[in-house]
Parts: sequence; C-alpha cells; structure tokens
Amino acid sequence: MSGALLSFSALALGVRKLGASFTIFEILAWRTGCGLIIMLAIGAAQPRLFRGFSLRHVRLHALRNSTHLVAQYMWTLAIALLPLATVFALEFTTPAWTTLLAVLFLGERITGGRLTALVCGLAGVLVIVRPGLATFQPAALLVLAAAVGYGVTYTTTKKLTMTDSTFAIILWMNIMQFPIAYAASDPLFWLRIGDGNLVAALAVGIAGLSSHYCLTKALNAGDASLVIPFDFLRLPLIAVLAWIVYGEPLDPVVFAGGALIFGGMLWNLRSETRLRPKLRTAAPAELSK
Repeated sequence: MSGALLSFSALALGVRKLGASFTIFEILAWRTGCGLIIMLAIGAAQPRLFRGFSLRHVRLHALRNSTHLVAQYMWTLAIALLPLATVFALEFTTPAWTTLLAVLFLGERITGGRLTALVCGLAGVLVIVRPGLATFQPAALLVLAAAVGYGVTYTTTKKLTMTDSTFAIILWMNIMQFPIAYAASDPLFWLRIGDGNLVAALAVGIAGLSSHYCLTKALNAGDASLVIPFDFLRLPLIAVLAWIVYGEPLDPVVFAGGALIFGGMLWNLRSETRLRPKLRTAAPAELSK
C-alpha cells in the first residue's frame, strides 16, 4: 500500500510539473503511450496473459475508456488549477458516485451503509467547495465531474471483471486512449522532454501503472477493510508534498471535508464486510485513475 500512496503522489506532482510545458492531451498521450509499451513488454514476457484479450466486449471497453479519458482530462486540468490536497479530497467521492451508478444501472440494492456514504460524500463536498462563499473555486467542479466519470469507469469495470482479466482491461485502456490523446497532440511533443522535466515525465509514465499494480497487490494481500483506510493517507501526504514543493498552504477545511467523505466510505465498507464476511473485495477501483 505504501507503493500505491507514493505512486499516486508522484503522479500528481509529475502532472503538475509537466503542465507548465505540455498540453493536457500531450501528458495523457505520454502516460498512455508509456503504459502501452510496458503492458506489451509484460505480455511479451508472459504470452499467456494475451489469452484473456479479445473483442468480446469491445463496446463496453469503448464506453469505459472514452469516459475514463474525459475524466482524466478534467482531473489533469484540475491539477493545474487547484491545490493538490483539494483535488485528492474531492476525488474521494468516486466510491459514492460508483454506488449510485451501480444501483441505477447494475441493479445493486441501496443499503444503509451505502446511503451513509452518499450523504457523507455530499456533505464533505459542500465543506470543501463552500458554494456561495468568496473562497469558492469553480475549478472544483472539474474534480467532481471527473469523480463522476471515474464512477462510470468503476461501474463498467465491475461488469468487465466478470469476464475479462485485469491485464486485458488495462491493455484495452491504453490501446484505445493513446491514439486519441496522441492525435490531439504535437506529433513530436516527446522531443521536448529534457533535463528540466525528465524526472516528471518518468514519474507520470511509470506511476500511472505502478499505482494500479501496488493497490491491486495490497487488496489481494489483505482484506479491503484493512487496506482501504490507508488510502486516506494520500490526502495528508500530497498536502505536505505540495506544501514543500509548491508552497501550497495546508487548509484544515479540506482535511475536514476529506475526513467526512472518507468516513462515509469506510462506514459503508465495514457494513458491507459485516453483511458478507466471507467476500473478498476485488475492487477494480485501481483501474479508475
């Protein structure tokens, strides 16, 4: 889990750095291009992984990845406009949106724990965004829209994991997203990667996949009710790093709102665990970002 926390933080810092020299589509093209190369290299080393790769659910993959690409665009834009801690705190609403979408489109039932998560998520958003006050930041709506998009991604991923492997889902993600992002970029943008932004570029290219891998391994190694609480450490970690690197002030209101959102999510997770004590959560959320 420590690897996932560091990877998510490195990804955000790398995106913020690259945003000064590259367009959002160029950053996404670099991230998905690196991801595609790494996935193909892994597949070449272990050809058996390609057995689960097929065209059976290509339309669902297309829905998932088009929504995910739009959500990534908004998230990346928000990274350039908002304090990093605010972005991470609002992003914690993704499970709440996922729950709502799963009820509407997958026929899952609404439980007391899920309803608590939705209410706490909305309350936490209001605390952070502070609508109507002078401190309101319209760019926060980008993160909320991205969180809804990630919720759609999570919901479709839950459907895909019933038939497709994690390798196939991530490979399809990079295959579909890279051409779109690259088509909207300067074809030679990668030549502008130099000494000043090489570390940031490597962070974005590698952390985009390592965060998924580390979170998956953590969830496979331990019960989600024990692993997921550590994910909240992303908020203070990125807040401290942003304070050190960019001089962003530490906002206690963001921490309060993030804690409220996370508290609802944790309550729901533990309620689900009590209802289904023998169920191990595979949690495809690691594929959302």
